[in-house]
Amino acid sequence: MRKPVIAMDGYSSTGKSSISKIIAKKLDLVHLDTGSLYRAITYYALKNCLDNDGKIDLNKLYADFHLLKITFKIQEHELKLYLNGENMSQKIRQLKVNNHVSFIAKQPEIREFLLNLQRNTAVNGGIIMDGRDIGAFVLPDADYKFFLTASIEERTKRRFRELQGMGIETDEKTVGENLIKRDKIDSEREVSPLRQAKDAVLIDNTLISKEETIDLILSKIRKF
Repeated sequence: MRKPVIAMDGYSSTGKSSISKIIAKKLDLVHLDTGSLYRAITYYALKNCLDNDGKIDLNKLYADFHLLKITFKIQEHELKLYLNGENMSQKIRQLKVNNHVSFIAKQPEIREFLLNLQRNTAVNGGIIMDGRDIGAFVLPDADYKFFLTASIEERTKRRFRELQGMGIETDEKTVGENLIKRDKIDSEREVSPLRQAKDAVLIDNTLISKEETIDLILSKIRKF
């Protein structure tokens, strides 16, 4: 029997990826954090496509598309991203990548470049995919759709703790400003903006724990 396709959308630092990873294990699915795709391209652009002013040269990046080989390896129910054979897990979490990823993600050419890759990954089912436009655009026919939100204050605290745990030095004010900026860019971009799909279940986890969020999501998914 074909296993389901689950779309998990929402704002940054609502726990989309970590929650999706746990659900993947519980339901014997694989998990793909689609944000890692945009982060990997951002990392590549910052490393290889800066102009004389230190800004990302999009034309240079587009010219390099044929050089970008994106592959996955399944590891504990998670699709680990490799770019040109290099494991991206830690590199894409750098603060510099965070500060530029929304700029990269709003470019129509880049979203189109990654669209078929995301859809093909889900074609056989058995996957939970999280991002910002999965239910509304990438996988409109997903079997289950969820949209996570939380207050900006709570999301800032979560993101700050995450960065501290990774040894990245920053402060809560900077983290909060970055989240607000990303929310604005992602919600206002012309191509597949961040928005809740009409048939997605909205979950506000400001006041509930990760475990409670997971239990709530699982209660909405029929046995298969």
